[in-house]
Amino acid sequence: MRTLVMAGLLATLSSAASAEIWECVDESGNKRFTNIKTEAKGCKLLSLGPPNTITSPKPQATTKAAPTPPPAGFPKVDAQTQRERDVDRRRILEQELANEQKLLAQSRKELDEQESIRLGNERNYQRVLDRLEPYKKKVKLHEDNVANLKRELGNAR
Repeated sequence: MRTLVMAGLLATLSSAASAEIWECVDESGNKRFTNIKTEAKGCKLLSLGPPNTITSPKPQATTKAAPTPPPAGFPKVDAQTQRERDVDRRRILEQELANEQKLLAQSRKELDEQESIRLGNERNYQRVLDRLEPYKKKVKLHEDNVANLKRELGNAR
């Protein structure tokens, strides 16, 4: 019984998918489209033809392509100059890391001071959270900066 009901339902749905479309024009020249044949008296049947389909492209084989050569006139740097630049870059990153670690320590100290003030004076917990939020954001910013600088130093030559 269930199978018969499901087959009937599928047949009904599939016929609706291939319905005819009628174009109706009223006295004012307004166009109306319908797929209901009883409403389509005096209307013109549209010939839509087969639906447009686009086939998907076949996936390309994943092979490692040879690196493309640099364009003509592209400046080249000799190995010694590149090593010097890498050393300078590493030195700059280490200086930035040291400065960022100092700022992180200072931010943590300020946050600790604000948290110790909280314990004595404030009764409204939400006010405490609102007052501490900028200090916590500052600590988080410096922690992220330190982590990013360490990662960059790890990637440096």
